[in-house]
Amino acid sequence: MENKGNVLMHKYEIGRLLGQGTFAKVHHARDLKTGMSVAIKMIDKEKVFKVGMMDQIKREISVMRLIRHPNVVELYEVMATKTKIYFVMEYVKGGELFNKVAKGKLKEHVARKYFQQLISAVDYCHSRGVSHRDLKPENLLLDENENLKVSDFGLSALSESKRQDGLLHTTCGTPAYVAPEVINRKGYDGAKADIWSCGVILYVLLAGYLPFRDPNLMEMYRKIAKGEFKCPNWFAPEVRKLLSKILDPNPNTRISIAKIMENSWVRKDLQSRPCVLAAEVKEPAPLDSEAVFGINEISCAAVEPKQEVAKPCNLNAFDIISFSAGFDLSGLFEEKEQKKEVRFTSNKPASTIISKLEDIAKRLRLKIKKKDGGFLKIEGSKEGRKGVMGIDAEIFEITPFFHLVEMKKSSGDTVEYQKVVKQDIRPALKDIVWSWQGEQQREQLQLQEQQELQPSHASTTQVVSTQNSA
Repeated sequence: MENKGNVLMHKYEIGRLLGQGTFAKVHHARDLKTGMSVAIKMIDKEKVFKVGMMDQIKREISVMRLIRHPNVVELYEVMATKTKIYFVMEYVKGGELFNKVAKGKLKEHVARKYFQQLISAVDYCHSRGVSHRDLKPENLLLDENENLKVSDFGLSALSESKRQDGLLHTTCGTPAYVAPEVINRKGYDGAKADIWSCGVILYVLLAGYLPFRDPNLMEMYRKIAKGEFKCPNWFAPEVRKLLSKILDPNPNTRISIAKIMENSWVRKDLQSRPCVLAAEVKEPAPLDSEAVFGINEISCAAVEPKQEVAKPCNLNAFDIISFSAGFDLSGLFEEKEQKKEVRFTSNKPASTIISKLEDIAKRLRLKIKKKDGGFLKIEGSKEGRKGVMGIDAEIFEITPFFHLVEMKKSSGDTVEYQKVVKQDIRPALKDIVWSWQGEQQREQLQLQEQQELQPSHASTTQVVSTQNSA
């Protein structure tokens, strides 16, 4: 049934492999009924379950079914068997826009055409409550008529993904294209972050290289945080002015898409395109994304016992970079502020870590105000110097057997918070902590100080130290 004689579900003849990732393969295919070419993304269910990506796949399905725009890759239907999920999508045979840019900068009128189509698609997505969050030339495809198609909504977010503060909090995207507020990890508006990425793409199309580039990752992040970039001399004055408004590091003053669409440079040579009306688009049959992951369809779903404690957040590359002491980005955004968070790693299960934190809170007469998956909100029972002390504890999964825990002050006095952490919480956590962030660096500094006190062995120990750190 699944793929006998290269025919899928008696509907699609499977052709050549177009691309392959960790969890999925994309094949060219032909609709046996209509003869139309399609692309079929084949996702391995078991792998998706094992790494906890079910919600991401469901979100991608929901998002792609919301978006019907001539400059967005269309999802025709989703099918599933016991072992696979199949996305049947529009086949875009022109390849990635990245391949064009890799050969060098584009002519101004060509770059403007792609930018117009990109802005049109992104504006439509935002009108439907969808933020893409990973806009880059690799995710922009070209059809046979050289028209742009936005693809890969795997990291996209719906408006209901926002927390109570109205902001998104998942750090994701591609480093060189990501907005500074996303790196900041204090919450961001997904639509405004997309606008920044569009600005980086426009720069790349016209220049042939990135606006924020540096072999040192921290220096690149510093430039992004400050909005430091230079335009090449062939950029027209109106382009320079537009980019300065798009690549504004302050999301509150960054130009809106509506204003971008009114810009005289953007509107130049703009060809009117027929509006895609809902009535003109044949809606696909209703799809329950939950059914795609139906418990009766996959044996491994029954293997995983249902736990009271929800799974903690998975760490992506951005999180690992920003949590690492060596890549602490807080200095790019906060100056002369006392550190309000502490982090440790543990090789214990998330349920054990949460139980331990609950025990400590109970012993210190602190109240658990909120418990949501790998997140705990703890509050004091009495007023301090600056009100009631609040502590947020969040558990992130690096691997299924290794977790990173971040605790930070959410309210109250910083000195009182640091005292409780140092004198009460840290000692009580010693049996579950693998290491505290920054302790390795402190040990290295102490070793260096000892080496400085032993001049006769300085050269030897310096070599050993360098080799160890490498």
